[in-house]
Amino acid sequence: MLDKKSIDQAKTVLRKAIKNQDIAGANMLVIKECKEIFYHEDGMADREAGIPIRRDSIFRLYSMTKPVTATAVMILLERGEIDLYEPVSNYLEGFKNQMVDVGGRLVPAEREVTLKDLLSMSSGLVYGGEDRAGLDTEAVFKEIDSKLLGDSPIGTVEAVNKLGKGALAFQPGTSWRYGTSADVLGAVVEVVSGQRFGDFLKKEIFEPIQMKETAFWLSGEKRERLVKTYADDGNGGLKLYTGNHLGIIHHMDRNPTFESGGAGLVSTIDDYARFTKMLMNQGSLGGVQILRPKTVNYLTSATLNQTQQKNFDLWGTLAGHSYGNLMRVMADTTKAGDLGSPGEYGWDGWLGAYFCNCPNEDVTLLFMMQKKDAGTTTLTRKLRNIILSSCY
Repeated sequence: MLDKKSIDQAKTVLRKAIKNQDIAGANMLVIKECKEIFYHEDGMADREAGIPIRRDSIFRLYSMTKPVTATAVMILLERGEIDLYEPVSNYLEGFKNQMVDVGGRLVPAEREVTLKDLLSMSSGLVYGGEDRAGLDTEAVFKEIDSKLLGDSPIGTVEAVNKLGKGALAFQPGTSWRYGTSADVLGAVVEVVSGQRFGDFLKKEIFEPIQMKETAFWLSGEKRERLVKTYADDGNGGLKLYTGNHLGIIHHMDRNPTFESGGAGLVSTIDDYARFTKMLMNQGSLGGVQILRPKTVNYLTSATLNQTQQKNFDLWGTLAGHSYGNLMRVMADTTKAGDLGSPGEYGWDGWLGAYFCNCPNEDVTLLFMMQKKDAGTTTLTRKLRNIILSSCY
C-alpha cells in the first residue's frame, strides 16, 4: 500500500513541475501484486486546445519500445528459431564485412556482430556523435526522415541494412554504447518470422494480452487522444514540438514503412501496464503465456561483462545499475543515486515515458509525459523515490 502522506507528496511534486512549466502534464500508475494502488493524472495533453491528460491519453514511447522488442526476440529464442551467438549477417546482408572506426581509421571487424551483442548494446552500433560511426548513423536517419512522407519511404529491413553498412564505434563485444541495436533486432524478427515486425508484435504479444492501444500508428479516432509534445522554449516555459525524429512520424497518422524496434510504438499507461504485469507474472497474463519463467528471468537480468560494464558506468545517472536485453537492471543499491532494490529493471523513452518493475517488492511504477529530450528526468527520480520508499 501507499500511505496518504506519500500520495499527497507525489501529487504535490508533479503539480509543482507543471506549474513551473517543466512539463505540460503527465499521468502515473503504481501497481503492487498486480493490483492498482495509486493512479494520478494532472496537467494538459494539449495546452493549445485546453485538453487535459486523461487515463486513456496516448503517448509516444520512443525507447520504451525496446523492452517490447527484446520480448519479441525472447519468443523466437525459446522456440528455437534463433541462437543469440548467430551473426546478424545470417539475416541481414548489410552486416557482412563490417568496418570499425579506430581513431578515425576504418579497419575490418575482428568478428561479426551477434544477436547477443545487439541485446546488450555491445554491438558498436550507435545513435549519433562526432565520430565516424555517429556521423554514418545520423546520415542514415536523415535519409529515412527525408523519405518518411514521400512516395518511396524506406522500409524496416532496408533501413537496418543501411545502418549495418556504416562504421561501428568499436570492435563487436568489446565495449558498450547506446545505439540502434534494437532497430536491428526488429528487422531480425521480421526476417525470421516472415511477417512485418508490427504484425508479429500484434499477433504474439499485443492481442494475446489485450494491449489494444499499442501500435506503430494510430487511426483517426485514436489520434485525438495522442498527447502533444513540448520542448523548453529557452525562457523558462514550453513550446510545441512537432518534428519527426529517428524515423518516427511524429503525428502517428499513417502506417509507417519503417517500424522502429528502438523507438516506434505508442501506448497508454494502462496498456503498457499489461506488458509490465506480464513480465512480473513470469511471462503470463490473464491465463495467456507469452514467455516461460526461465526466459523472463534471462530477459530481466544484467548481461554485461566487466569491460562492457566500465563503459556503461559512464552513464552517471545510472550508477549502481547494469544492463541487459535492452533494459537497465539494478545491481548495487549502495552505488545508486535513487532508491530501489536489487533486480529492479525497466527503461525510459526520449519523451519521458518511464517504467520500472521491482520483483522483490512486487511493485511497478509507470510514469508518462511527452517532453523533448526528457528520458529519466529529475522529476521522474523524485516521484520514484517517494513511491519506492513508501510502498509496502
